[in-house]
Amino acid sequence: MPELMARIPDVPIYCTANGVKSLKGRYHQDWNFVTVKTGDTLDVGNGKQFIFIEAPMLHWPDSMFAYLTGDAVLFSNDAFGQHYASENLFNDLVDQNELYEEAIKYYANILTPFSSFVTRKINEVLSLNVPVDIIATSHGVIRREDPTQIVTKYLEWADSYQENRIALIYDTMWNGTRRMAEAITEGIHAVDDSVDVRLFKMSERDKNDVVTGIFKSKAVLFGSPTVNKGILTAMAALIEEVKGLKLTNKKAAAFGCYGWSGESVSILNTQLKEAGFELAGDGIKALWNPDDKSLEAARGTERSLPLL
Repeated sequence: MPELMARIPDVPIYCTANGVKSLKGRYHQDWNFVTVKTGDTLDVGNGKQFIFIEAPMLHWPDSMFAYLTGDAVLFSNDAFGQHYASENLFNDLVDQNELYEEAIKYYANILTPFSSFVTRKINEVLSLNVPVDIIATSHGVIRREDPTQIVTKYLEWADSYQENRIALIYDTMWNGTRRMAEAITEGIHAVDDSVDVRLFKMSERDKNDVVTGIFKSKAVLFGSPTVNKGILTAMAALIEEVKGLKLTNKKAAAFGCYGWSGESVSILNTQLKEAGFELAGDGIKALWNPDDKSLEAARGTERSLPLL
């Protein structure tokens, strides 16, 4: 932007009041800022206007939408986008399953903490009762076929979203906690084989995929052995990330192996409560490498820690 403005220093920059603060804080330049707010318009010729709609925390304080009359295009900034690039540009030209997964991954990792803002802003835009033929985001594909389909999905995702799914996220040192995770999975399927149970070994998985798995789930189990009276670092980093997502309406439980002191399950329980989960019991743990009795107890997790 400094390179551009060096060549056109007097051209106005239309942005929100927070946008002015952000740009000045980032670039320390006093450019020709024109502050706009919801309902302000800008004539662009041929009888068309931009109508500005402030959208704070979707997902930056300075975010805003711009609606182009005549062409009925909603420039939605970060809302409805994806971290997804395609040479095909438009939603009807890309793989629909891939697009859906990228859209929900983006929501889960970026917009979940702001779900109340999402619902409020979408209802505000819908109340304008204007046609929307295209939704053009700041990143991701342009939606020109059934563009408001993603709006419906956002309202669904913002409403304490969950599927008939349980996520087991764990890390392990000598595979004892992994064996517990696999036994827990067997036990859940024995009670209800319709539940989609997904296992994630945290140290080997992409964090964004794991967060998406948590977002989709109605219940989550976190597992870690005890290491130096704590938990493994991959699990510690994940749960710190999850705290900021402000997830709602999800159950959780902890499990793990230990050799000396055994604090991991209680640490995970404390962290899970801080992250807003409803704890389903005190968790389960096994001394050293779990034996048949310990694995059978893990298979009975659904009875001792009701998650379904």
